[in-house]
Amino acid sequence: MIEHQDQYEAEHQDELQHVSFDWMGGEAEDRTPADLKPEVPHPARMYDYFLGGKDNFPADRVAAEKVLAISPLVRIGALANRAFLQRAVRHLAEQGVKQFLDIGTGIPTAGNTHETAQRVNPDSRVAYLDNDPIVLVHSRALLAGASHGSATVVQGDLRDPGAVLDDPQIRKVLDLGQPVALLLFAILHFIDDADDPYGLVRHLVDALPSGSYLALSHGTADFMSAADAAKGPAVYRSATAQLTMRSREQVLRFFDGLELAEPGLVTAPLWRPDQPARETDAMTGIWAGVARKP
Repeated sequence: MIEHQDQYEAEHQDELQHVSFDWMGGEAEDRTPADLKPEVPHPARMYDYFLGGKDNFPADRVAAEKVLAISPLVRIGALANRAFLQRAVRHLAEQGVKQFLDIGTGIPTAGNTHETAQRVNPDSRVAYLDNDPIVLVHSRALLAGASHGSATVVQGDLRDPGAVLDDPQIRKVLDLGQPVALLLFAILHFIDDADDPYGLVRHLVDALPSGSYLALSHGTADFMSAADAAKGPAVYRSATAQLTMRSREQVLRFFDGLELAEPGLVTAPLWRPDQPARETDAMTGIWAGVARKP
């Protein structure tokens, strides 16, 4: 498994660019604001660890290693998800989409949404939204750096879609009367059923005009045993967000009323891949799809 993982990373080096930048300088433990609770595992920092980044703390690494002990494919899934983000954004930009609303962006790494979209079309406009303080710190440091075109980062919560749509910073960057690509990469599995994730997505999509797109990825236990499927959420119960894995049929519901682009809802490595398929691609635990609003 480790051999395959190393091969995967080597073959996707240019596409993935998965090592996180140390935006703030110094070791992560030396720059921790008091309210970041480094003793509590956080999904964004665990994801950063899966990607090989440095912006995580001991508690995050311990929790992440527990997840990897259940399934080493989780790291491959994280890398595959990042690569899917870049391919999907590139595809949307090539389709003429110039506006992107990226919710739950996570800690920045190379090949972010604005970098990928603006490489295709320098006029692309991107609004990032996240409710995590460490993500906001790193994202704002990134956007304060080299030229980044029209992009902003906003504090907000997917569970309050009305506030997202009304946010003045988002409306300053995005014209919601024109087509927008709504990006929900690896965020919906942190929304409990009690918070009505389908209603949240529908609220956002309904507010966007015809010609807009929904691109999302979602963790699944479809390729795990029942025993292992129960272990992953148990690890996250000690973290700052809970994990709700969903089946392919459940993830497909997020696209109700939309036109799925080829090849439909597939595992992340199989969505318009740049490389030949590998043994584990069809069993990578991330469903991925892109759809257009008619």
